[in-house]
Parts: sequence; C-alpha cells; structure tokens
Amino acid sequence: MKRAAVIGAGIGGLALAIRLQSAGVDTTILEARDKPGGCAYFWERDGFVFDAGPGMITAPEAFQALWRISGHDMAEDVTLMPVSPFYRLSWPDGTRLDFSNDDAQLGAEIARINPEDVHGYRRFLAYSAAAYREGYQKLGAVVMQDLWQMLRASPGLARSQAWRSFYSVAAGKVKSDKLRQALTFNTLLAGGNPMRTSALYALVHQLEHQGGMWHAKGGTNQLVAGMVRHFERLGGVVRLGDPVAAIDTLGDRVTGVRTESGFALETDAVASNADVVHSYRTLLRTSRSAQRTAGRLERKRFSPSCFVVHFGVRGTFPEIPHHSMLFGPRYRGWIEDVFDHGVLSEDSAIYLYHPSATDPSLAPEGHSVFYALAPVPHLGKFPADWAQVGPVLEQRILAEVSRRLIPDLKDRIVTQFSCAPTDFARDLNAYQGACFSLEPTLPQSGWFRVRNQDSAISNLFFVGSGTHPGAGIPGVVAGARATAALMLGDGK
Repeated sequence: MKRAAVIGAGIGGLALAIRLQSAGVDTTILEARDKPGGCAYFWERDGFVFDAGPGMITAPEAFQALWRISGHDMAEDVTLMPVSPFYRLSWPDGTRLDFSNDDAQLGAEIARINPEDVHGYRRFLAYSAAAYREGYQKLGAVVMQDLWQMLRASPGLARSQAWRSFYSVAAGKVKSDKLRQALTFNTLLAGGNPMRTSALYALVHQLEHQGGMWHAKGGTNQLVAGMVRHFERLGGVVRLGDPVAAIDTLGDRVTGVRTESGFALETDAVASNADVVHSYRTLLRTSRSAQRTAGRLERKRFSPSCFVVHFGVRGTFPEIPHHSMLFGPRYRGWIEDVFDHGVLSEDSAIYLYHPSATDPSLAPEGHSVFYALAPVPHLGKFPADWAQVGPVLEQRILAEVSRRLIPDLKDRIVTQFSCAPTDFARDLNAYQGACFSLEPTLPQSGWFRVRNQDSAISNLFFVGSGTHPGAGIPGVVAGARATAALMLGDGK
C-alpha cells in the first residue's frame, strides 16, 4: 500500500493516519469541518476556549506511542497536566465523594459513605485489573475479523464474567447504592448503559488507577492540534472544510474518494473515521453490499445523545474540581428513561466540566469556563423539536448547577450556547444524533461490532467509536492501532 485516505480528523482518524504515515504510507485526511477534532472540536468566544469534549484523558502512553514509533517525543507538541481529584461525585442530599488513585485518600472517602465498602472497593479494583488484562491489553488493540478470534477470547471473557452487566458486578462488591453509582457512571460518558454494558468496562477504573487522569494544556483541542502537527511533520496532508461526497468502488475494491468541492483522490485503501451508518448509507451509496450493511446497522441499538450547555462566567471557583458528576434522585429509573423509554427526565444526572480549574489559560483572567452535559435519548427515541425543547433544558441544567454549586450563576454568565442531538446529527453526521455510535453491549462488541476491515470490500477500513473496540479516547486510539495493523498487513 502506497497511498491511503482517512475520512475524518477525529482522534481515532488522526491516530490511524499517524501510524500509516510513520510506516511510509502517503496518507491524506479529509475533514468536513473547518477544524480537526471531530467530537473533540472547539470554539473560541469572548476570550473563552470551549472544548466540545471529550475532557477525560487517560492512558497517556497510548498517545506517546504515536510519536515514539517515528522517533519523536509527544512533549514536542503536547503538554499533559495531571488532574486531581479525577472527579467529584455529589448527590442531592449533600453527600460528596472525591475519586482519585490515592488509595489511602480514596479509602477514607469511601469510609465516610459506608465503612463496610472499603474492602468491597478493593475487591472491585482487583476485578478491574483482571478486566483490564482481558479487555484492554489482550483485546483492545487486537483485530476482530472473524468469529474464531472471538471464540479464542472466550476463556478470558468467561474468567472475567463478561456476560454480566457492569452494574451487577459493582453491586456484588459494594453495598452502598451511591458507591454503585460512583463505580459505574463512566459508562454513560461513552454511550453505555451500566445495567447492560459488559462487566469488562470495569477496565476503565484500572486505566485511571494505573495511568492517572490528564488534561492537555490549552484544552483537548491542543491534543488534537499536536497530533495534526506531528502528522504533517511526517509528510501527511490534512484537507479541512471539504466533506467527502462519495467513496468510489469498483467491484469489491475501493478506488478512491471524491469531495463536495470536486477534489478526487485515487487510493490503495480508505479508512473511515466518519459515523458508520453515514459511511455505509451515504458515502458508499453505489455499493450494494454497503447498502445491505447499512440496513443491518440501522436495526442495532445506538447510544443516547447528549445535550451540552457551554458557559463562560465571571469569577474563579477553586472549590469546583476539573470534573464533577451531579447525580439526581434516581439512577436506574433515569437511565431507563434515557436508553429505553425515550423520556426527557427532569431529574437528569449532569456531568460538569471545569477545565479552567486546572488550566486558567482557557478563560480571560478572573473568569472560568464550563460545560454541563446531560445524556438524553437519541432522535430515534425522542424525535422532539429541539429548537423548542433545547432552551427549556438549558435553563433547567443551569438552574441545577446554580442550586448545587454557584448560587448567583445567572448573574455571572458572560457567554453561553448549547449543543443538542440535532447538532450532533448535522455537524458529525451522527445517526439519530447518537454521540457514541453503537451502544457498547456484549452482542455489539468485538466481532459483532462494525469490523475494522469490511468483509466484502477488502481495502475499506474503519476507525472510531462505531468500530472495535468502541467509544472513548482509549478505545478509539486502541482501535486505530488495530486498524493500522490490518492496513499495513500485520493484523492477523
């Protein structure tokens, strides 16, 4: 393979392109938007830098490897800053829990909620270490191209009880309902329902415990910018603001790509970091096999969407950490509303992102930058008029942040704007506005997820949240490694 095209400059697409370019493949990234990043897009308004997300950076070694394979150092382009505590969890009754990898400190935090659960958490952490070995080290960056590979992984999956739900495993280790929420909420930030996401998702806790939580100085957008600089340093090309209109095929082979501007590129292979349904249904609309695949995909379970309120405020708030989770009075019932019933609950849990707590450069002096994210049903389950619903939900979310953290928030806001499911559908071509693509259930994981290499079109590949191993920064970076191995011929 001499020339490749990567559709989409999300973190997964950039990680794949860096690996290909490092191996001597002439690689071009084609990005529809005016800036790279995909889900990690950003805006600059009134002196504030607003990251679209994601904000939690774990597994820094996976990024460092992208520079190391070509003899470079990530520090040339990106400065990572430690975040502590990892996040603060709070409940309506005033209970708080600061989560970190300081075992003594975390043990004291857990003991305040339920002393009996200190030992239970240690058991959970031991389980998460086993899940990390089976789910991340052995499977995360490994190609899943046939059922036999899933069968070979079965003994390890059985040892980790991967068929059980993440929540059931946590509930078996700790007794406090609040601690069960604390251990399982992370799945929500990758589109998963903890009541049915595989127990292997516990590996996230080992990733955090082992590698810590990090922030890229200047925002997640600067991690993206650093990846672009490194890719271009190696000779790669990024084309911005030119959406791909079609992936051209001849028989069972991709021949190239065409963009809306009329630009055409002949390639030996194409990898799509775009939404998987959009890739099959729209970009491959002339391929009959792709249309059959699109039909099957549309019948699968998709993750929820998100409603995000970005706001810049006067004042600084050192008492509010970088990451917070404001739980509501319900957990299981609220999750069922979002995932199954298509109900926009009034008592939503809210993830609050406050990056200026670690990095004041993101806001003007004496100011702070936030976003508040609430998981909401995707457009297929809740086909609302978001032009009407959005402003109501925005005020509801800000009122809850005000009630629990910043009493005079309304008077402090300098600038604000929101992103609704319709924005994700329009800006990212996300099917049904589902931010994290396919829901991460066991029947939609590994070989059962969208393959890293298409089974009918041999030089068509995928990377990103819709393909193996799934959503989240560690997932898409590990997936890029697996896809690169396939494209470079050493994936089996």
